[in-house]
Amino acid sequence: MGPLVSLITPSYNMARFLPETIESVLRQTYGRIEYRVLDGGSTDGTVELLQGYGERVAWRSERDDGAAAAIRQGLGEAEGAILGWVNADDLLMPWAVEEAVEAFEAHPEAVAVYGQGEWVTVDGERITEYPTVPAAPEEFYRTCGICQPACFFRAEAYRAAGGIDAGWGSAFDYDLWIRLAREGAFVHVPKVWAKSRMHRENKTLGNRGQAFEEGMAVIERHFGYVPAEWVHSYEMWRKDGRDQFFEESRGSVWTWVGSLPEGMRRNRKQLRRYLWDWFTLPAWAARLRVRSG
Repeated sequence: MGPLVSLITPSYNMARFLPETIESVLRQTYGRIEYRVLDGGSTDGTVELLQGYGERVAWRSERDDGAAAAIRQGLGEAEGAILGWVNADDLLMPWAVEEAVEAFEAHPEAVAVYGQGEWVTVDGERITEYPTVPAAPEEFYRTCGICQPACFFRAEAYRAAGGIDAGWGSAFDYDLWIRLAREGAFVHVPKVWAKSRMHRENKTLGNRGQAFEEGMAVIERHFGYVPAEWVHSYEMWRKDGRDQFFEESRGSVWTWVGSLPEGMRRNRKQLRRYLWDWFTLPAWAARLRVRSG
């Protein structure tokens, strides 16, 4: 029998983290897995590292157009009926794939299943639980709510939804979840399936401005409205440059006031809604961590 599950890992000069990621896939308690590492031409010893795995890991190393394009290509070539990807600095728990397959068997109506996640440090130490939303699709209009490596989806639904949009630099998972939810149900499993490594070079924190801009653009594209909490958190970042994860931002009357013209600009067609949203926003207590990965 061929693989039932296909997993992809995009890698860009991540040799210091990649072995842990690969081993987390190779140690899965479920056996029918097709796994490939798609390296974007790294120069940090990644190729030599991959060569050391012999036939245990399929891989290629060549320049590409970024993570979204690499994942799109890899998933497009995948043979499995269930798909997923694990970034080169993230980890899967040993039971993740097996429990995901069981969840699909128990819920034939599901197009995607997702578990809990944990944020961990560079050294793999637990920071806190990822703020997974049990009914994530109902909250997509305001937050992602899904830890990306803890989510698996049916290949048929993925293709019907149009696959990864490689035009996004960081919010391509958030955009995909929204489109997948239109194809069918998402099922949440309250078990930890993945660890997401938080460090200042990762996609969300390493380019905070892009993460904000793309997160708001995804919400606007799909729901036609950008919530005041997003605009206010963006305004806080513009004022102090803090990543709002390792470096806390504090809202103030001034950031609240500053978020009014920006929000009105982004929500021209729903000004009344935004004004009410903005007016009732507890600006000095507002917090937002962009949850797109």
